Amino acid sequence: MGMDDKLGNAAEQAEGKVKEAAGKATDNERLEAEGQTDQAKADIKQAGEKVKDAFKN
Repeated sequence: MGMDDKLGNAAEQAEGKVKEAAGKATDNERLEAEGQTDQAKADIKQAGEKVKDAFKN
């Protein structure tokens, strides 16, 4: 996995956590769900990159 991809995925994961926490704090269900979705997307991207890395070796 490229360093840029790792950093991008980590940033997206962190952004999702912040959105989720902000949604919980303000009782905003839409923002909370959006944060959870961002985290799930980052997890899927990380898994895809790991699969690519496994085939490169």
